Amino acid sequence: MSYERFAYLYDELMQDVPYDNWVSIVEAYKEKYQVNGMKLLDLACGTGELSVRFAQKGFDVTGADLSTDMLSVAQSKAQALSLPIQFFQQDMTELDDLGEFDIVGIFCDSLNYLEDEQAVRLAFQGVSRLLKKGGLFLFDVHSVYKMDHIFSDATFTWDDDEITYIWNSFKGEGVHSVEHELTFFVLDGESGKYDRVDELHYQRTYPEQSYVKWLEQEGFANIEVTGDYTLNPPVPKAERLFFAMIKK
Repeated sequence: MSYERFAYLYDELMQDVPYDNWVSIVEAYKEKYQVNGMKLLDLACGTGELSVRFAQKGFDVTGADLSTDMLSVAQSKAQALSLPIQFFQQDMTELDDLGEFDIVGIFCDSLNYLEDEQAVRLAFQGVSRLLKKGGLFLFDVHSVYKMDHIFSDATFTWDDDEITYIWNSFKGEGVHSVEHELTFFVLDGESGKYDRVDELHYQRTYPEQSYVKWLEQEGFANIEVTGDYTLNPPVPKAERLFFAMIKK
């Protein structure tokens, strides 16, 4: 999956994403689980929107992402705000020794981009290695309901003066998976013409019980699952599941 052009379009398209809700959820569980430390690893940090917000809240933030283009955007944001965030290029299934953290998060359904169960479990293993005993791990994923009933065979569009996109989603080969075909038309300010950018993204999710089982096998406990940016258990048609837990 290439983010070479998508990285620079991402923030424009994600203006309405409720990033502050993720921050609030992290703060709520930090207090609930009585995690005193402030070292936070933002895995799959993308363009750094959440990394910046966490740093502004006083967290000692490290960001990691597979895409150098995303990291370039993230680094520029942190420098513009004089925030001391370290960014590293990392595959979340092959995490190096980045240090020891009080909190690790994988947000914005980034875990759904891993292609199979083995990759998800490798990510959980890596997080467990980097997280302190008693540390907090949080992530969110698309629900099975959303994958099977909202994304599958759906079309979404966006149109404004600078960016237009057509987003077609199709059922993927794996169970509870989708392929997103995105075509962007982006205005070139100098020529006044629109450039076309095509992207193909694959996402897959799993039943809530599968995530819980894999997490328990990696030494996580007190696992809580909530839905749709709330601290309440997910309803049957919840579109996004949030997982919070501590490392034994």
